[in-house]
Amino acid sequence: MFGARRKTVIAKGLKIEGRVTAEGLVELNGQIEGELHGKSLIISRGALVKGAVSTDQVVVDGSVEAITGGEIILTSRAHVIGDIHHRSLSIENGASFEGQSVQTGRGDPAGRSSATANRQEAGKEDWAGRNGDTSAGGAAPPSGTV
Repeated sequence: MFGARRKTVIAKGLKIEGRVTAEGLVELNGQIEGELHGKSLIISRGALVKGAVSTDQVVVDGSVEAITGGEIILTSRAHVIGDIHHRSLSIENGASFEGQSVQTGRGDPAGRSSATANRQEAGKEDWAGRNGDTSAGGAAPPSGTV
């Protein structure tokens, strides 16, 4: 997933408070209280981010509050409390995730998918078709979807 790149390691036992921004691959083994921004991140088992993570690629094996990124993988030991905004999301069996998963699109400047942007602009935060009700302008979901 990450290829051969420069790697920065934040060691176990190290606690950083504030906003952290890094280039290349970052392996977090310690704790960050604040935002973590990077191109590619590995949040190792036992690592903790008390704040938001923003990245292109991340593998989470530790604990995080919220994630915004492209390719996100939650391993079986990951613990996320907060929303995840992503292009792709993989969740292994055993991972803990409490929040909303929001798939972002490329066409909307706010990063929302075109369907989400259209519903929000129309004031329809919830998909009316979820319960088969198409009277509010929503369409019933295709069969086999949740």
